[in-house]
Amino acid sequence: MIKHDIVIIGGGPAGMAAAISAYKAGVTDIAIIERDAKLGGILNQCIHNGFGLHKLGQELTGPEYAEAYSREVEKLPIKVYYETMVTGFDKNRIVTAQNRGGILKIKAGAIVLAMGCRERSGGALNICGTRPAGIYSAGTAQKLINCMGYMVGRKVVLLGSGDIGLIMARRMSLEGAKVEAVCEIMPYSGGLTRNIVQCLDDYGIPLYLSHTVAEIHGKERVTGVTIAKVDDKRQVIEESKRYVECDTLLLSVGLIPENELTGSAGIEIDAITSGPRVDQNRQTEMDGVFACGNVLHVHDLVDYVSDEAEIAGTAAAEFVKNGRRDGAVFNTVAGEGVRYVLPQSISVGGTDDISLFMRVSKPYGKVRLTVKSGDEVLASAVKLKVAPGEMEKIVLKANKLNNLSGDITVALEELQ
Repeated sequence: MIKHDIVIIGGGPAGMAAAISAYKAGVTDIAIIERDAKLGGILNQCIHNGFGLHKLGQELTGPEYAEAYSREVEKLPIKVYYETMVTGFDKNRIVTAQNRGGILKIKAGAIVLAMGCRERSGGALNICGTRPAGIYSAGTAQKLINCMGYMVGRKVVLLGSGDIGLIMARRMSLEGAKVEAVCEIMPYSGGLTRNIVQCLDDYGIPLYLSHTVAEIHGKERVTGVTIAKVDDKRQVIEESKRYVECDTLLLSVGLIPENELTGSAGIEIDAITSGPRVDQNRQTEMDGVFACGNVLHVHDLVDYVSDEAEIAGTAAAEFVKNGRRDGAVFNTVAGEGVRYVLPQSISVGGTDDISLFMRVSKPYGKVRLTVKSGDEVLASAVKLKVAPGEMEKIVLKANKLNNLSGDITVALEELQ
């Protein structure tokens, strides 16, 4: 049995930031378990810029951001298990993993979950038609082009307007492909506004809202797709169907936190975020098990992932040194116009401000977000524009948490 004070599952941006913050908090026996041959996670295939503006004060590409953190990890006495796959862990914080050397059993003082997320696949969509070559998730196409040098197609249709899909629309254009259309089943885009402008508008790529791919055509290879408008129940409007010739269909239809390990360990998964329910320290309902990054909820910016991982890493170190210390627990509730709030609970008694993260249920113009406990207003913020594709944050001051009278509700009010 191998022993480590803190075991971090995943060596992407969340795992690296959690390890560094845990070390700075006074715990030196730290291990990262990474299934790839190098640290960095998804950042290694994200060669576009836009990373690090908030966290590092400069605009970097994904590999550059990963390199900044991996160099810091390498300077510290942090053990990294490369090419090692975790297959489970239990309430006693015994982690089971395997690599070329065989099966590993690791006893951890605390565990930090940082497994990231995966893309929803084409099989989950049940699109009519054949199943020829030329259908890729946007992330798979990104890896094939950016890391392996393969060109996946010349005439492309994208289904979904998530950030990876928008970025791949630009990438395909830069490589000489013709992006015929980006179809989005919702009446609004699921990506950041800056990506819509920089990846679609700047390249003249049409975005069709309230549209979907109704059928795929082709036997050996995709020859085209039928796209159609959908009604307010997301049902295809038959008379709106039209054929678009293409040889490639890219899918950017959502990211799912990678929580098979979490669920197998018996930790409750939130139905909205698809990640574990956590308190403000990012501790799950299982003592000594913390979660951060995209395994907890899908983020827009890697800078926020690093911020959240630092909270989890520091709290894991505190748990190893002092055990769990809880005050009264209050749940957070998503009110009018808000889809979810994270963390899902707050343990009163700390001396730090707490950041609440949330997503709205649909696009709005000018709004006020208000945080209440009973009739008392704990915090509020006016936003000129909000959308589901962009996460919002409100900071609760520590002195406001001393006299809570009940659950903490975050609600949205439209302003003129």
